[in-house]
Amino acid sequence: MTTLNILFEDNHLLVINKPAGMLVQVDKSNDTSLEIEAQKYIKDKYKKPGDAFVGIPHRLDRPTSGIVLIARTSKCLVRLNEDFKNHSIKKTYWAIVKQKPAKLKDTLTHYLLKNETKNHSKAHIKEVKGGLLAKLSYEVIASSDKYHLLEIDLHTGRHHQIRAQLQAIGCSIKGDLKYGSERSNPDGSICLHARAVKFEHPVRKEELTLTAPAPNDSLWAFFENEVKANKVKV
Repeated sequence: MTTLNILFEDNHLLVINKPAGMLVQVDKSNDTSLEIEAQKYIKDKYKKPGDAFVGIPHRLDRPTSGIVLIARTSKCLVRLNEDFKNHSIKKTYWAIVKQKPAKLKDTLTHYLLKNETKNHSKAHIKEVKGGLLAKLSYEVIASSDKYHLLEIDLHTGRHHQIRAQLQAIGCSIKGDLKYGSERSNPDGSICLHARAVKFEHPVRKEELTLTAPAPNDSLWAFFENEVKANKVKV
């Protein structure tokens, strides 16, 4: 069983820092998934006789790391689904890009058209038939000699939204071959990390703010240290 990096746990909710390369839910590859590993973890820890309930209200792309919320009860799942639908859960991402954006801080608005066959979304500046409105805000919060760290707040939740919108402004995410990066990362990951989440606990109604440490990698470590040194609060 995979060792899970658990950020928060109670009777209703499990919050995990997903490693890059792991599926959130099983697909046709039948590779292990966060969902299966969470079920095993709960069943083993709490000695449940049957299958443990695990509800997945949102996903992260396989090559992306970071925070995933998992419901441990059907009641919690229903409420989390509503919160995601109403955009009342604030998610903050980090992305490492090679090309520095023209503006250090901006809001991007596009229309995303998904190609189901290629599992790819293309960002269009003007409205297109079948396209869905996609909006995010970003800020450059640190830089190295070759790369730049963007902090991103999602205003909508679309398929491959961050990846497609950053490609559209010429700032492809490091390692993301599908969306314009020159080369892949050695481990097959892309440098996109679901860094923080802020939301009201779906049952206890307490406000939670959780932060996921960046992947164990020298470039991520550099940026994490830069952010700490500059006292950026994410």
